[in-house]
Amino acid sequence: MDTRVESDSIGSMEIPSDAYYGVQTLRAKQNFYITGLQMNSRFINSLAQIKKAAAVTNRDAGNLDENIAEAIICVCDEIIAGKWHDQFIVDPIQGGAGTSANMNANEVIANRAIELLHGVKGDYSLVHPNDHVNMSQSTNDVFPTAAKLTVLSQIPRILFQLNRLKEALNEKGNEFDGIVKMGRTQLQDAVPIRLGQSFRAYASVVERDRKRLEKAEKEMQSVNMGGTAVGTAINVSPVYLKNIAENISRLSGVKVQQAQDLIDATQNLDGFVSVSNSLKTCAVNLSKMANDLRLLSSGPKAGIAEINLPAKQNGSSIMPGKVNPVIPEVVTQVAFNIIGNDMAITMAAEAGQMELNAFEPVLFYNLFESLTTLENAVTTFVDNCVSGITANESRCKELLGQSVGIATALCPYIGYKKSAEIAKQALRTGRHVEEIALEDGLLTKQSLDNILNPNTMTQPRM
Repeated sequence: MDTRVESDSIGSMEIPSDAYYGVQTLRAKQNFYITGLQMNSRFINSLAQIKKAAAVTNRDAGNLDENIAEAIICVCDEIIAGKWHDQFIVDPIQGGAGTSANMNANEVIANRAIELLHGVKGDYSLVHPNDHVNMSQSTNDVFPTAAKLTVLSQIPRILFQLNRLKEALNEKGNEFDGIVKMGRTQLQDAVPIRLGQSFRAYASVVERDRKRLEKAEKEMQSVNMGGTAVGTAINVSPVYLKNIAENISRLSGVKVQQAQDLIDATQNLDGFVSVSNSLKTCAVNLSKMANDLRLLSSGPKAGIAEINLPAKQNGSSIMPGKVNPVIPEVVTQVAFNIIGNDMAITMAAEAGQMELNAFEPVLFYNLFESLTTLENAVTTFVDNCVSGITANESRCKELLGQSVGIATALCPYIGYKKSAEIAKQALRTGRHVEEIALEDGLLTKQSLDNILNPNTMTQPRM
């Protein structure tokens, strides 16, 4: 294998001659073999968007040669289009607060720009990773800003899928509105409820999750670009400082603005915690819903079986005909993972010291995973489960008729104590509540028909 030699402050290393990355990237690759994975592809694109905006801004400020700037811009466009991602070889979990990721981008862009300017890779006299590609920047403003661009590119996708889920649940709410079933509290019979009401309640919590995530999204729009090392804007021209955030917005299509306090924005990661918390809360709600659907569809012969979930795959390698609720199961597993990620994100944000948080890499790794898995979980939940749910109306009616929970409706008329006696007698004898109340002469049949009408019990009295 042909190689070239590159040097940094640590020493010299042999680099594959066809590689676009350089010595600092390869050293990081050797130091940080942690997950064995590549950095998030959207994050790589976000780095390229920032480098492009920086080149434009430095060129316009008169600090970067126009030919070099154009070469850098061209390479960034190539990366954004999906090229050269294989050259980003640094593990997403890395020491150094993201310096390795930033230098990976700087070296790839520099070497490809050198190539476009008819030079030889590694000849940094033409385009230098630090002096040109990283001009007016620090890892400490590039890395978190790239993370925010990545989050801002993913949240709309989740919001879209959550809206689809809300609409699917509301459709089922309308479809099932005329079906009365027994409500349950603590897995015990409670009072009647319409199946449609249950599904509309699910839609309501999804809408609340959407609003919560939209609010957290706004926190991601404040970036510390221009602050460089600690937020004091060292080595930054006034023109660059004034225009970099606006150029990032214009060139990336993602709306951001420069933080009012760049020092604060450089050292604190609470905005990411807010996003993670919103994702976690949403995941908790989705898992609760998934658990309900598994219980309501349990059986199909020896369980509740009030609803049917779409059959998606064989459920057993030994039991013929068994079909499991695999989609709700995977939604709940995603929730477990997001909850765990949220804890890692919380601890990483808390562990920052003084003017910088060194633990951004693990925070971003977990946050990107939560964003991706939540989007995918909601997508499969809508497409492979919720949209295909059907109701067993006869089963709902059967279980409703067997329950003594309707005795609750008698309390305003005959009191709690007498209602409880009727409920106990119904349980002991298997007779219906209405039959016992009528036999005791407590109320007329006409009154009982009205009071114990299941539909009447599912809405406020007029």
